[in-house]
Amino acid sequence: MTGRQLNTGSHDLPIPAALDEFMRGGWAAAGETAPAPLPVAAYAAKRRARLAERLPGERLVVPSGTLLARSNDDDHRFRAHSAFAYLTGAQEPDEVLVVEPSGEARLFLRPRPSRAGSQEFYRDRRYGDFWVGRRPGLAEAEAAYQIECAPIDDLPSALRGPARVLRGVDASVDALVSPADGDAELAAVLAELRLVKDEWEIAELQQAVDATVRGFEDVVRALPAAVAHPRGERYVEGVFGLRSRLEGNAVGYQSIVASGAHACVLHWIRNDGRLDPAEMLLLDAGVEGDNLYTADVTRTLPLSGRFGPVQRQVYDLVYEAQTAAIAELRPGARFRDFHETAMRVISDGLVEWGLLTRAQAGAGLHRRYTLCSSGHMLGLDVHDCARARAESYLDGVLEEGQVLTIEPGLYLQPDDLTLPPELRGIGVRIEDDLVITSDGARLMSAALPRRADEIEDWMSALAG
Repeated sequence: MTGRQLNTGSHDLPIPAALDEFMRGGWAAAGETAPAPLPVAAYAAKRRARLAERLPGERLVVPSGTLLARSNDDDHRFRAHSAFAYLTGAQEPDEVLVVEPSGEARLFLRPRPSRAGSQEFYRDRRYGDFWVGRRPGLAEAEAAYQIECAPIDDLPSALRGPARVLRGVDASVDALVSPADGDAELAAVLAELRLVKDEWEIAELQQAVDATVRGFEDVVRALPAAVAHPRGERYVEGVFGLRSRLEGNAVGYQSIVASGAHACVLHWIRNDGRLDPAEMLLLDAGVEGDNLYTADVTRTLPLSGRFGPVQRQVYDLVYEAQTAAIAELRPGARFRDFHETAMRVISDGLVEWGLLTRAQAGAGLHRRYTLCSSGHMLGLDVHDCARARAESYLDGVLEEGQVLTIEPGLYLQPDDLTLPPELRGIGVRIEDDLVITSDGARLMSAALPRRADEIEDWMSALAG
Protein backbone atom coordinates (compact mmCIF):
# COMPACT_ATOMS: atom_id res chain seq x y z
CA MET A 1 0.00 0.00 0.00
CA THR A 2 3.03 2.27 -0.11
CA GLY A 3 4.51 4.16 -3.02
CA ARG A 4 1.18 5.43 -4.30
CA GLN A 5 1.18 7.01 -7.74
CA LEU A 6 -0.66 10.23 -8.48
CA ASN A 7 -3.92 9.73 -10.34
CA THR A 8 -3.36 12.17 -13.16
CA GLY A 9 -5.14 12.34 -16.50
CA SER A 10 -3.59 11.21 -19.76
CA HIS A 11 -3.99 14.70 -21.18
CA ASP A 12 -2.42 16.53 -18.21
CA LEU A 13 0.34 18.95 -19.12
CA PRO A 14 3.85 18.34 -17.76
CA ILE A 15 4.64 20.19 -14.51
CA PRO A 16 7.82 22.29 -14.77
CA ALA A 17 9.91 22.45 -11.62
CA ALA A 18 9.27 26.19 -11.29
CA LEU A 19 5.50 25.67 -11.37
CA ASP A 20 5.70 22.85 -8.86
CA GLU A 21 7.73 25.00 -6.48
CA PHE A 22 5.26 27.88 -6.94
CA MET A 23 2.28 25.59 -6.28
CA ARG A 24 3.70 24.18 -3.05
CA GLY A 25 4.26 27.46 -1.27
CA GLY A 26 2.25 30.50 -0.26
CA TRP A 27 -0.71 28.75 1.39
CA ALA A 28 -2.28 29.69 4.70
CA ALA A 29 -1.47 27.33 7.55
CA ALA A 30 -3.93 24.42 7.51
CA GLY A 31 -4.02 23.36 11.10
CA GLU A 32 -6.40 20.55 11.89
CA THR A 33 -9.43 21.42 13.94
CA ALA A 34 -11.01 19.12 16.52
CA PRO A 35 -14.59 18.64 15.35
CA ALA A 36 -17.25 17.50 17.75
CA PRO A 37 -17.81 13.74 17.79
CA LEU A 38 -20.38 12.58 15.27
CA PRO A 39 -23.70 11.58 16.88
CA VAL A 40 -23.20 8.06 15.56
CA ALA A 41 -19.76 7.65 17.17
CA ALA A 42 -20.98 6.38 20.55
CA TYR A 43 -23.31 3.88 18.86
CA ALA A 44 -20.55 2.70 16.51
CA ALA A 45 -18.28 2.01 19.50
CA LYS A 46 -20.97 -0.22 21.04
CA ARG A 47 -21.38 -2.04 17.74
CA ARG A 48 -17.64 -2.72 17.52
CA ALA A 49 -17.73 -4.06 21.07
CA ARG A 50 -20.59 -6.43 20.17
CA LEU A 51 -18.65 -7.60 17.11
CA ALA A 52 -15.60 -8.35 19.27
CA GLU A 53 -17.82 -10.28 21.70
CA ARG A 54 -19.25 -12.40 18.89
CA LEU A 55 -15.79 -13.29 17.55
CA PRO A 56 -13.50 -13.02 20.59
CA GLY A 57 -9.73 -13.20 20.28
CA GLU A 58 -9.82 -12.62 16.51
CA ARG A 59 -8.39 -9.88 14.33
CA LEU A 60 -11.27 -8.59 12.20
CA VAL A 61 -10.79 -6.50 9.06
CA VAL A 62 -13.59 -4.45 7.48
CA PRO A 63 -12.74 -2.18 4.50
CA SER A 64 -14.78 0.81 3.37
CA GLY A 65 -14.38 -0.01 -0.32
CA THR A 66 -12.70 1.67 -3.24
CA LEU A 67 -13.61 4.15 -5.95
CA LEU A 68 -15.14 2.54 -9.03
CA ALA A 69 -14.63 3.95 -12.50
CA ARG A 70 -17.82 4.81 -14.37
CA SER A 71 -16.02 5.60 -17.61
CA ASN A 72 -12.30 6.16 -18.14
CA ASP A 73 -11.22 8.54 -15.34
CA ASP A 74 -14.73 9.44 -14.17
CA ASP A 75 -15.64 7.63 -10.94
CA HIS A 76 -19.03 6.75 -9.57
CA ARG A 77 -19.97 8.74 -6.48
CA PHE A 78 -18.50 6.78 -3.59
CA ARG A 79 -20.66 4.99 -1.04
CA ALA A 80 -18.97 3.20 1.84
CA HIS A 81 -19.70 -0.47 2.42
CA SER A 82 -22.62 -0.75 4.80
CA ALA A 83 -20.78 -2.88 7.39
CA PHE A 84 -17.94 -0.34 7.52
CA ALA A 85 -20.33 2.59 7.89
CA TYR A 86 -22.21 0.71 10.63
CA LEU A 87 -19.05 0.15 12.67
CA THR A 88 -17.41 3.56 12.19
CA GLY A 89 -19.77 6.24 10.84
CA ALA A 90 -17.05 7.06 8.30
CA GLN A 91 -17.73 7.33 4.57
CA GLU A 92 -14.38 7.88 2.83
CA PRO A 93 -12.92 5.47 0.26
CA ASP A 94 -9.86 3.25 0.83
CA GLU A 95 -10.22 3.12 4.61
CA VAL A 96 -9.99 -0.02 6.71
CA LEU A 97 -11.27 -0.82 10.20
CA VAL A 98 -9.22 -3.35 12.17
CA VAL A 99 -10.55 -4.79 15.41
CA GLU A 100 -7.68 -6.43 17.28
CA PRO A 101 -7.94 -9.69 19.27
CA SER A 102 -8.00 -7.54 22.40
CA GLY A 103 -11.14 -5.80 21.17
CA GLU A 104 -9.32 -2.51 20.55
CA ALA A 105 -10.01 -0.94 17.17
CA ARG A 106 -8.11 1.27 14.74
CA LEU A 107 -9.22 3.03 11.61
CA PHE A 108 -6.59 3.11 8.86
CA LEU A 109 -7.08 5.99 6.45
CA ARG A 110 -5.33 8.07 3.84
CA PRO A 111 -3.95 11.09 5.71
CA ARG A 112 -4.02 14.46 4.03
CA PRO A 113 -0.43 15.31 3.00
CA SER A 114 1.10 18.71 3.50
CA ARG A 115 1.05 20.94 0.45
CA ALA A 116 4.75 21.57 0.80
CA GLY A 117 5.58 17.88 0.61
CA SER A 118 3.29 16.53 -2.10
CA GLN A 119 1.80 17.31 -5.48
CA GLU A 120 -1.35 15.38 -4.62
CA PHE A 121 -3.43 18.39 -3.59
CA TYR A 122 -3.32 19.97 -7.05
CA ARG A 123 -2.52 17.06 -9.39
CA ASP A 124 -4.33 13.96 -8.16
CA ARG A 125 -7.76 13.76 -9.81
CA ARG A 126 -9.06 11.09 -7.40
CA TYR A 127 -7.80 12.37 -4.07
CA GLY A 128 -6.43 15.89 -4.46
CA ASP A 129 -8.08 18.70 -2.49
CA PHE A 130 -8.40 20.84 -5.61
CA TRP A 131 -10.14 18.02 -7.51
CA VAL A 132 -12.49 16.39 -5.00
CA GLY A 133 -12.38 18.52 -1.86
CA ARG A 134 -10.67 18.37 1.48
CA ARG A 135 -10.71 15.10 3.43
CA PRO A 136 -10.16 14.82 7.18
CA GLY A 137 -6.70 14.37 8.59
CA LEU A 138 -5.80 11.85 11.29
CA ALA A 139 -6.55 14.12 14.25
CA GLU A 140 -9.83 15.32 12.72
CA ALA A 141 -10.93 11.76 12.02
CA GLU A 142 -10.09 10.64 15.55
CA ALA A 143 -12.13 13.49 17.01
CA ALA A 144 -15.12 12.90 14.72
CA TYR A 145 -15.27 9.10 14.85
CA GLN A 146 -13.90 8.65 18.40
CA ILE A 147 -11.54 5.90 17.31
CA GLU A 148 -7.77 5.64 17.06
CA CYS A 149 -6.64 6.43 13.52
CA ALA A 150 -3.49 5.45 11.65
CA PRO A 151 -2.07 6.01 8.15
CA ILE A 152 -3.26 3.46 5.60
CA ASP A 153 0.36 2.75 4.68
CA ASP A 154 0.75 1.15 8.13
CA LEU A 155 -1.93 -1.44 7.36
CA PRO A 156 0.34 -4.19 5.94
CA SER A 157 2.40 -4.36 9.11
CA ALA A 158 -0.77 -4.36 11.21
CA LEU A 159 -2.09 -7.40 9.34
CA ARG A 160 0.82 -9.75 9.95
CA GLY A 161 -0.70 -12.93 11.26
CA PRO A 162 -4.13 -14.48 10.95
CA ALA A 163 -7.22 -12.34 10.46
CA ARG A 164 -10.77 -12.59 9.26
CA VAL A 165 -11.48 -10.23 6.36
CA LEU A 166 -14.74 -8.97 4.90
CA ARG A 167 -13.75 -10.00 1.39
CA GLY A 168 -14.75 -8.68 -1.99
CA VAL A 169 -14.80 -5.07 -0.82
CA ASP A 170 -11.19 -3.98 -1.43
CA ALA A 171 -8.90 -6.22 -3.50
CA SER A 172 -5.74 -4.63 -2.06
CA VAL A 173 -6.87 -5.58 1.45
CA ASP A 174 -7.85 -9.09 0.35
CA ALA A 175 -4.33 -9.55 -0.98
CA LEU A 176 -2.75 -8.78 2.40
CA VAL A 177 -4.32 -11.73 4.25
CA SER A 178 -4.69 -15.32 3.10
CA PRO A 179 -8.32 -16.42 2.83
CA ALA A 180 -9.64 -18.27 5.85
CA ASP A 181 -12.69 -20.39 6.59
CA GLY A 182 -13.76 -17.79 9.14
CA ASP A 183 -14.17 -15.04 6.55
CA ALA A 184 -17.68 -16.22 5.67
CA GLU A 185 -18.66 -16.25 9.33
CA LEU A 186 -17.44 -12.66 9.72
CA ALA A 187 -19.69 -11.58 6.85
CA ALA A 188 -22.64 -13.39 8.44
CA VAL A 189 -22.02 -11.91 11.89
CA LEU A 190 -21.72 -8.40 10.46
CA ALA A 191 -25.14 -8.85 8.84
CA GLU A 192 -26.72 -10.41 11.94
CA LEU A 193 -25.56 -7.57 14.19
CA ARG A 194 -27.66 -5.21 12.05
CA LEU A 195 -30.90 -7.19 12.31
CA VAL A 196 -32.05 -5.24 15.38
CA LYS A 197 -31.75 -1.48 15.04
CA ASP A 198 -30.78 0.83 17.89
CA GLU A 199 -32.70 4.03 18.57
CA TRP A 200 -30.31 6.13 16.50
CA GLU A 201 -30.83 3.88 13.48
CA ILE A 202 -34.61 3.92 13.83
CA ALA A 203 -34.55 7.72 13.93
CA GLU A 204 -32.38 7.78 10.80
CA LEU A 205 -34.77 5.43 9.03
CA GLN A 206 -37.76 7.52 10.05
CA GLN A 207 -36.10 10.63 8.60
CA ALA A 208 -35.50 8.75 5.34
CA VAL A 209 -39.14 7.60 5.25
CA ASP A 210 -40.41 11.12 5.95
CA ALA A 211 -38.29 12.52 3.11
CA THR A 212 -39.57 9.74 0.86
CA VAL A 213 -43.16 10.73 1.64
CA ARG A 214 -42.34 14.26 0.52
CA GLY A 215 -40.79 12.82 -2.64
CA PHE A 216 -44.00 10.95 -3.45
CA GLU A 217 -45.95 14.16 -2.92
CA ASP A 218 -43.58 15.93 -5.30
CA VAL A 219 -44.24 13.26 -7.91
CA VAL A 220 -48.03 13.55 -7.67
CA ARG A 221 -47.82 17.33 -8.08
CA ALA A 222 -45.59 16.85 -11.14
CA LEU A 223 -47.77 14.22 -12.87
CA PRO A 224 -49.45 16.61 -15.35
CA ALA A 225 -46.04 17.69 -16.68
CA ALA A 226 -44.77 14.09 -16.62
CA VAL A 227 -47.80 12.83 -18.58
CA ALA A 228 -47.13 15.48 -21.22
CA HIS A 229 -43.49 14.43 -21.63
CA PRO A 230 -42.48 11.65 -24.07
CA ARG A 231 -40.36 10.11 -21.31
CA GLY A 232 -42.76 10.60 -18.44
CA GLU A 233 -41.16 7.84 -16.39
CA ARG A 234 -37.83 9.68 -16.55
CA TYR A 235 -39.59 12.88 -15.52
CA VAL A 236 -40.93 11.17 -12.40
CA GLU A 237 -37.52 9.62 -11.68
CA GLY A 238 -35.93 13.06 -11.85
CA VAL A 239 -38.52 14.66 -9.59
CA PHE A 240 -38.00 12.04 -6.90
CA GLY A 241 -34.24 12.12 -7.38
CA LEU A 242 -34.21 15.85 -6.68
CA ARG A 243 -35.90 15.30 -3.32
CA SER A 244 -33.43 12.54 -2.47
CA ARG A 245 -30.45 14.81 -3.10
CA LEU A 246 -32.00 17.80 -1.33
CA GLU A 247 -32.76 15.87 1.84
CA GLY A 248 -30.33 12.97 1.77
CA ASN A 249 -27.32 11.38 0.15
CA ALA A 250 -29.11 9.96 -2.91
CA VAL A 251 -31.78 7.43 -3.72
CA GLY A 252 -31.29 4.26 -1.70
CA TYR A 253 -31.58 2.11 -4.82
CA GLN A 254 -32.43 2.60 -8.48
CA SER A 255 -35.95 4.02 -8.55
CA ILE A 256 -38.55 1.83 -10.25
CA VAL A 257 -40.87 4.09 -12.25
CA ALA A 258 -43.12 1.70 -14.12
CA SER A 259 -46.20 2.78 -16.04
CA GLY A 260 -48.75 0.40 -17.50
CA ALA A 261 -47.36 -3.05 -18.31
CA HIS A 262 -43.88 -1.97 -17.19
CA ALA A 263 -45.22 -2.49 -13.64
CA CYS A 264 -45.17 -6.23 -14.35
CA VAL A 265 -41.35 -6.09 -14.51
CA LEU A 266 -40.31 -6.30 -10.86
CA HIS A 267 -37.08 -4.32 -11.25
CA TRP A 268 -37.97 -1.99 -14.12
CA ILE A 269 -35.27 0.71 -13.98
CA ARG A 270 -35.06 1.73 -17.64
CA ASN A 271 -37.72 4.30 -16.80
CA ASP A 272 -38.03 5.45 -20.41
CA GLY A 273 -41.75 5.03 -21.07
CA ARG A 274 -44.64 7.42 -21.55
CA LEU A 275 -47.35 7.88 -18.94
CA ASP A 276 -50.84 7.04 -20.20
CA PRO A 277 -53.69 8.57 -18.15
CA ALA A 278 -55.71 5.40 -18.72
CA GLU A 279 -53.06 3.33 -16.91
CA MET A 280 -51.44 3.18 -13.49
CA LEU A 281 -47.95 4.13 -12.33
CA LEU A 282 -46.01 1.88 -9.98
CA LEU A 283 -43.41 3.96 -8.15
CA ASP A 284 -40.93 2.08 -5.94
CA ALA A 285 -38.47 4.60 -4.50
CA GLY A 286 -36.68 5.54 -1.31
CA VAL A 287 -34.52 8.39 -0.06
CA GLU A 288 -31.17 7.38 1.42
CA GLY A 289 -30.26 9.73 4.27
CA ASP A 290 -26.88 11.37 4.77
CA ASN A 291 -25.88 8.52 7.10
CA LEU A 292 -26.85 5.97 4.42
CA TYR A 293 -30.06 4.55 5.92
CA THR A 294 -32.71 4.13 3.25
CA ALA A 295 -36.47 4.03 3.01
CA ASP A 296 -38.24 1.66 0.60
CA VAL A 297 -41.82 2.56 -0.33
CA THR A 298 -44.07 1.62 -3.24
CA ARG A 299 -47.37 3.07 -4.33
CA THR A 300 -49.40 2.20 -7.41
CA LEU A 301 -51.24 5.30 -8.58
CA PRO A 302 -54.00 5.81 -11.17
CA LEU A 303 -52.57 8.37 -13.57
CA SER A 304 -56.03 9.81 -14.18
CA GLY A 305 -56.46 10.32 -10.45
CA ARG A 306 -59.22 7.68 -10.27
CA PHE A 307 -58.97 3.89 -10.35
CA GLY A 308 -60.91 2.17 -13.09
CA PRO A 309 -63.09 -0.80 -12.02
CA VAL A 310 -60.56 -3.49 -13.01
CA GLN A 311 -57.64 -1.47 -11.65
CA ARG A 312 -59.45 -1.12 -8.32
CA GLN A 313 -60.24 -4.84 -8.28
CA VAL A 314 -56.54 -5.72 -8.52
CA TYR A 315 -55.45 -2.92 -6.19
CA ASP A 316 -57.97 -3.88 -3.50
CA LEU A 317 -56.80 -7.48 -3.42
CA VAL A 318 -53.18 -6.41 -2.93
CA TYR A 319 -54.29 -3.94 -0.26
CA GLU A 320 -56.17 -6.68 1.59
CA ALA A 321 -53.09 -8.92 1.41
CA GLN A 322 -50.82 -6.20 2.76
CA THR A 323 -53.23 -5.32 5.58
CA ALA A 324 -53.45 -8.96 6.64
CA ALA A 325 -49.66 -9.30 6.51
CA ILE A 326 -49.11 -6.21 8.66
CA ALA A 327 -51.44 -7.66 11.29
CA GLU A 328 -49.03 -10.60 11.69
CA LEU A 329 -46.11 -8.45 12.83
CA ARG A 330 -45.10 -8.80 16.48
CA PRO A 331 -42.09 -10.01 18.47
CA GLY A 332 -41.88 -13.79 18.40
CA ALA A 333 -43.77 -14.21 15.13
CA ARG A 334 -41.90 -16.16 12.49
CA PHE A 335 -40.37 -13.95 9.81
CA ARG A 336 -42.15 -16.00 7.16
CA ASP A 337 -45.60 -15.61 8.73
CA PHE A 338 -46.50 -12.29 7.11
CA HIS A 339 -45.63 -13.53 3.62
CA GLU A 340 -47.64 -16.72 4.03
CA THR A 341 -50.63 -14.71 5.25
CA ALA A 342 -50.39 -12.28 2.31
CA MET A 343 -50.20 -15.16 -0.14
CA ARG A 344 -53.29 -16.85 1.35
CA VAL A 345 -55.25 -13.66 0.73
CA ILE A 346 -53.90 -13.35 -2.82
CA SER A 347 -54.52 -17.02 -3.53
CA ASP A 348 -58.10 -16.88 -2.24
CA GLY A 349 -58.72 -13.81 -4.38
CA LEU A 350 -57.42 -15.50 -7.51
CA VAL A 351 -59.73 -18.45 -6.83
CA GLU A 352 -62.69 -16.08 -6.42
CA TRP A 353 -61.80 -14.45 -9.75
CA GLY A 354 -61.80 -17.86 -11.42
CA LEU A 355 -58.12 -17.72 -12.36
CA LEU A 356 -57.17 -20.71 -10.19
CA THR A 357 -58.96 -23.72 -8.84
CA ARG A 358 -58.72 -24.42 -5.13
CA ALA A 359 -56.39 -27.34 -5.89
CA GLN A 360 -54.13 -25.12 -7.99
CA ALA A 361 -54.02 -22.55 -5.23
CA GLY A 362 -53.12 -25.26 -2.74
CA ALA A 363 -50.26 -26.30 -5.00
CA GLY A 364 -48.82 -22.78 -4.93
CA LEU A 365 -49.63 -21.88 -8.52
CA HIS A 366 -50.52 -18.35 -7.42
CA ARG A 367 -46.78 -17.67 -7.62
CA ARG A 368 -47.13 -17.27 -11.40
CA TYR A 369 -48.77 -13.92 -10.60
CA THR A 370 -46.82 -12.88 -7.46
CA LEU A 371 -43.27 -13.99 -8.31
CA CYS A 372 -41.42 -12.97 -5.14
CA SER A 373 -41.50 -12.68 -1.38
CA SER A 374 -43.59 -10.03 0.37
CA GLY A 375 -40.95 -8.20 2.39
CA HIS A 376 -37.41 -7.94 3.68
CA MET A 377 -35.27 -6.30 6.33
CA LEU A 378 -34.45 -2.62 5.80
CA GLY A 379 -31.59 -0.44 7.00
CA LEU A 380 -28.25 0.60 5.54
CA ASP A 381 -29.04 -1.65 2.57
CA VAL A 382 -32.44 -1.68 0.96
CA HIS A 383 -32.32 -5.49 1.26
CA ASP A 384 -30.60 -5.33 4.61
CA CYS A 385 -28.74 -8.09 6.44
CA ALA A 386 -28.81 -10.29 3.33
CA ARG A 387 -25.76 -12.31 4.41
CA ALA A 388 -27.27 -13.26 7.77
CA ARG A 389 -27.69 -16.98 8.25
CA ALA A 390 -31.16 -18.40 7.61
CA GLU A 391 -31.73 -19.39 11.24
CA SER A 392 -31.22 -15.76 12.27
CA TYR A 393 -33.27 -14.17 9.50
CA LEU A 394 -35.49 -16.03 7.02
CA ASP A 395 -36.15 -18.95 9.37
CA GLY A 396 -35.97 -16.83 12.49
CA VAL A 397 -38.48 -14.85 14.53
CA LEU A 398 -39.15 -11.13 14.66
CA GLU A 399 -37.65 -9.02 17.45
CA GLU A 400 -38.42 -5.57 18.79
CA GLY A 401 -36.31 -3.01 16.94
CA GLN A 402 -36.23 -4.79 13.61
CA VAL A 403 -37.28 -2.70 10.59
CA LEU A 404 -38.76 -4.37 7.55
CA THR A 405 -40.93 -3.83 4.51
CA ILE A 406 -44.28 -5.42 3.70
CA GLU A 407 -44.79 -5.41 -0.09
CA PRO A 408 -47.15 -7.94 -1.64
CA GLY A 409 -47.85 -7.52 -5.32
CA LEU A 410 -49.69 -8.90 -8.32
CA TYR A 411 -47.96 -8.88 -11.69
CA LEU A 412 -50.35 -9.83 -14.49
CA GLN A 413 -48.15 -10.06 -17.55
CA PRO A 414 -49.39 -8.49 -20.80
CA ASP A 415 -48.84 -11.73 -22.76
CA ASP A 416 -50.27 -14.15 -20.17
CA LEU A 417 -53.00 -16.17 -21.91
CA THR A 418 -54.20 -17.63 -18.60
CA LEU A 419 -55.65 -14.19 -17.86
CA PRO A 420 -58.73 -12.52 -19.35
CA PRO A 421 -57.72 -9.61 -21.64
CA GLU A 422 -58.90 -6.93 -19.21
CA LEU A 423 -56.43 -8.11 -16.54
CA ARG A 424 -53.37 -8.40 -18.75
CA GLY A 425 -50.66 -5.79 -18.31
CA ILE A 426 -51.66 -4.68 -14.80
CA GLY A 427 -49.04 -4.62 -12.06
CA VAL A 428 -49.75 -3.52 -8.49
CA ARG A 429 -47.42 -3.40 -5.50
CA ILE A 430 -48.04 -1.65 -2.19
CA GLU A 431 -44.99 -1.37 0.07
CA ASP A 432 -44.55 0.18 3.48
CA ASP A 433 -41.83 0.33 6.12
CA LEU A 434 -42.49 -0.87 9.67
CA VAL A 435 -40.56 -1.16 12.93
CA ILE A 436 -41.34 -4.01 15.31
CA THR A 437 -42.46 -2.70 18.70
CA SER A 438 -42.97 -4.45 22.04
CA ASP A 439 -46.51 -5.52 21.13
CA GLY A 440 -46.80 -5.23 17.35
CA ALA A 441 -45.43 -2.91 14.69
CA ARG A 442 -45.45 0.80 13.90
CA LEU A 443 -46.14 1.89 10.34
CA MET A 444 -43.29 4.32 9.66
CA SER A 445 -44.75 5.34 6.29
CA ALA A 446 -48.26 5.97 7.61
CA ALA A 447 -48.23 9.52 6.17
CA LEU A 448 -48.81 8.00 2.72
CA PRO A 449 -52.35 6.67 2.11
CA ARG A 450 -52.79 3.00 1.27
CA ARG A 451 -56.49 2.40 0.61
CA ALA A 452 -57.77 3.09 -2.92
CA ASP A 453 -60.22 5.85 -1.99
CA GLU A 454 -57.60 7.49 0.24
CA ILE A 455 -55.15 7.43 -2.68
CA GLU A 456 -57.70 9.18 -4.90
CA ASP A 457 -58.46 11.84 -2.27
CA TRP A 458 -54.73 12.41 -1.63
CA MET A 459 -53.96 12.81 -5.33
CA SER A 460 -56.89 15.20 -5.75
CA ALA A 461 -55.76 17.36 -2.82
CA LEU A 462 -52.21 17.59 -4.15
CA ALA A 463 -53.42 18.42 -7.66
CA GLY A 464 -55.51 21.29 -6.31
